[in-house]
Amino acid sequence: MELIIKARHMAVTDAIRDYAQDKIGRNSKILDGDHVRAEIELYVEKNPSIENNHVAEVTVWTKGPVIRAKEAATDMYAAIDLVSEKLERQFRKYKGKILDRHSGRRAAEPMVPAAPVVPAEDDPSIVKIKVLDMKPMMPEEAILQLELLGHDFFVFTSAETEAVNVLYRRKDGDYGLIEPKIG
Repeated sequence: MELIIKARHMAVTDAIRDYAQDKIGRNSKILDGDHVRAEIELYVEKNPSIENNHVAEVTVWTKGPVIRAKEAATDMYAAIDLVSEKLERQFRKYKGKILDRHSGRRAAEPMVPAAPVVPAEDDPSIVKIKVLDMKPMMPEEAILQLELLGHDFFVFTSAETEAVNVLYRRKDGDYGLIEPKIG
């Protein structure tokens, strides 16, 4: 597994680097080589009113979905422990649903984020572009993707209608589905 460790507002000591590699690397065994790379971002929030200001954020690109986890604690080692536990739960959930229900094959290639676009003027403009792998899927699979990413919405191609749909998380904890009206 390719493991990249980044830091903001702090210096990464060898001890923290080794600890993060050990904890996150241990979880990667759950995926059995099903991952491509992982990026660990460690940073300290500068706001004095935030008690848990040490943050560990991990993004793992797999052959299927992108899995993200973010946790904060009073020290960096505790934050790494918490994010490692969260990743383990997400990896086990993903591993349990790795086979495509329709074809019995593994999921598609990972989504790789695009480079940000720098605006030329001070006017509002597009500052980030994402390229999506729009493999056809059922709404249940889209819910899994939404949960693994930790986002509020997910755009996908419906396996039933072959139209682009948007799945979103409602404030009450349920999900909503936006389907285009065709015809």
